[in-house]
Amino acid sequence: MGRREANREGAECSLGRNDLARPGCHCRWRVSGILAGLFGIGGGTVIVPALYEVFRILAIMVPTSIRSYLVHRSKGAVIPDVVLMWSLSAVVGAVAGSLVAVGAPAALFKIAFIIFATLIGVKMVFGSGWRVRSSLPGRVAQCGYGFLTGLVSSLVGVSGGSVSNAVLTL
Repeated sequence: MGRREANREGAECSLGRNDLARPGCHCRWRVSGILAGLFGIGGGTVIVPALYEVFRILAIMVPTSIRSYLVHRSKGAVIPDVVLMWSLSAVVGAVAGSLVAVGAPAALFKIAFIIFATLIGVKMVFGSGWRVRSSLPGRVAQCGYGFLTGLVSSLVGVSGGSVSNAVLTL
């Protein structure tokens, strides 16, 4: 059994082996446990369809992303060096964003989304002539852009494409 402690707001949280010490975490798992108890069925009866949805979504997204990449590459709209430099660093940024999200207050996500949406909106309305550079920076900066793309995407809740397009068109 886990021990009980008070969090920053003074609310008690369970700190067990399988709990992330946040109210609302594992909601789907809790609901499946309640339904399993109410109906006398195994929790897998509820969890399997939920996981099926996750894998179904991935089964749609992954081939679509691959097809999009191949079509863009065939039209010469892919910079292979940038893809290589950004790939790993974007994944690391997304993981970092998810680690930040575990302990971050809800206000952080609201502020991040407002800033992101404002910058994208301003760029779309007024930025047709904006040009920071005419060429891409070096490898270290490119890896930094990839990291920021993953980080911002995970905190704001948008696709990496919307962030990377905003960065690459500056």
